[in-house]
Amino acid sequence: MAKVLVVFHSQSGNTERMAELVAEGAGEAGATVTLKSVEETGADELKAFDGIIVGSPTYYGLMSAPLKQLFDESVRFHKELAGKVGGAFTSSANIGGGNETTILSILQAMLIHGMVVQGAAAGDHYGPVAIGRPDERASEQAKTLGRRVAELTAKLHG
Repeated sequence: MAKVLVVFHSQSGNTERMAELVAEGAGEAGATVTLKSVEETGADELKAFDGIIVGSPTYYGLMSAPLKQLFDESVRFHKELAGKVGGAFTSSANIGGGNETTILSILQAMLIHGMVVQGAAAGDHYGPVAIGRPDERASEQAKTLGRRVAELTAKLHG
């Protein structure tokens, strides 16, 4: 069974709500899901999962500092995340607040680790985006991201 970690940073609770929806979707797809805030997550823990989905608020068009620190600390075991499945999501205060660049900053770190990134052919292609509290569209896309990452993780890692 695929083991998926959903790790997030949230100040307002919006990204945390998205993380819960992503975890719900991954669980519906049959994955064993762990949901943790970045403050509760050590970099070494990333190695224990087959799939890793990261959520961040949009801060100046990039992931938040606590999530960047998690990735910076993971340099100690560079290449050990290769082949794991990744995905990303964000919440923002504004529609043009740098949402896609925030997701891309997370995906860049995953790609540098050699991870396989799950995108979407429809909807938010790079990963789900919520403007403020997740509405129905963002909620469904968050669940879909969780399901798709879990399904791909199961195919690649059993």
